Amino acid sequence: MNDTLLIVGAGPTGLSAAAAAASVGKRVVLVEKENKLGGAPILSGYAKLVPSGEWAKDAIGRMVKRVEDDARITIHKGVKVTQLDGDFGNFTATLSNGQAAQAGAVILGTGFTHFDAINKPEWGFGTYEDVVTTTQVEQMVTAGKIACPSDGRIPDRVCILLCVGSRDRQIGREWCSKICCTVSTNLAMEIKELSPKTDVYIYYMDIRTFGLYEDKFYWRSQEEFRTKFVKARIAEVTKAPDGRLLVKGEDTLVKRPIVIPFDLVVHAIGMDPNLDNPEIAKVFDVGLEHHGFLQRGEHYTATFSTSRRGVYAGGSALGPEDIDTCIAHGLGMAVRAVGDLATADQKAA
Repeated sequence: MNDTLLIVGAGPTGLSAAAAAASVGKRVVLVEKENKLGGAPILSGYAKLVPSGEWAKDAIGRMVKRVEDDARITIHKGVKVTQLDGDFGNFTATLSNGQAAQAGAVILGTGFTHFDAINKPEWGFGTYEDVVTTTQVEQMVTAGKIACPSDGRIPDRVCILLCVGSRDRQIGREWCSKICCTVSTNLAMEIKELSPKTDVYIYYMDIRTFGLYEDKFYWRSQEEFRTKFVKARIAEVTKAPDGRLLVKGEDTLVKRPIVIPFDLVVHAIGMDPNLDNPEIAKVFDVGLEHHGFLQRGEHYTATFSTSRRGVYAGGSALGPEDIDTCIAHGLGMAVRAVGDLATADQKAA
């Protein structure tokens, strides 16, 4: 019985799982397809994380360093698993760098893909330079300046459109991405911190700052930072003769049409299934749920299991999740895998 863990994906979920397994003396093989560890928060240049308020480069950077400094963890960057043979307790993974890895269990922390706002063309992304995504604004915050990409000016008025790529059956996105409302209210405050004279508006169908986020982000953004919230259905984003952007739709509270000018329009993009999921499902012989996320197994007594014994999945590979939950999933999967291997070993003795 091999008690090494193979962990695929080195975002918050995979980093947490690797550190947890190593902390109880287990050897880990960590495989990451990108050339840098840290997942979306690092690769996409996130600014301050929700809910801690820590800079992503610092918080996730600590997680990366903890893993890189642990001699029990072997790291493969820029590498994929191309084949997985064997069974629980005795897997052999073929890697794209020509090497092989032996492991008793496999943890999939393979994450998600940001929704591509080009798939919502009526809202202007890809047509107008000053229509951007929340990820791009995160990068602006990290750089310390909010600016219109077209000419570098500081915007007088910023509009954040919620649910871009979420809760939208017309484009096949029937799920809520869970964290976008909170991230958007946080960004609104960060914009005001960098540019106090900029007015920030959030256009929403519903506000879903769940749990304790309601007070810390939703109410604080209104009461301290004067963010304006408008319940609306947005039809399109066009350009006015003076070069500003026009957000057109209906204010659904007062039941009247709106045409509002803005300097910068921000798409609060949702979380899509990882584009690699069909390949991941084939390589690891696990199922996909009908939206395309990894299918979880029985949850109450076999938490994080999949359709293949000894292969576990968690974090945003299963569906939209916040970073704190992904970290908890990583820890939980490590406990689950180590425990299952120990139980199997005891029964075999």
